[in-house]
Amino acid sequence: MKTVNVHEAKTNFSSLLAQVENSKERIVICRNGEPIADLVPHQRKDRTKAHPALRRIRIDYNPVETLSDAEWLQTSR
Repeated sequence: MKTVNVHEAKTNFSSLLAQVENSKERIVICRNGEPIADLVPHQRKDRTKAHPALRRIRIDYNPVETLSDAEWLQTSR
């Protein structure tokens, strides 16, 4: 973990971002020797997993089943 002061962070912000992007390592930004912020790589959420609440939903019909003629007439009213 690299540590930089605020002045260095402001002066070299673009290069610090590139370092974080390439090395995936966090950088601590300090003021007067005290840590005030962390520059960390962004972590994308895994969008392929369903939300746990969605796993509890159950339906008791086939959602892709075609409608009969009588059902079409009722739904168009």
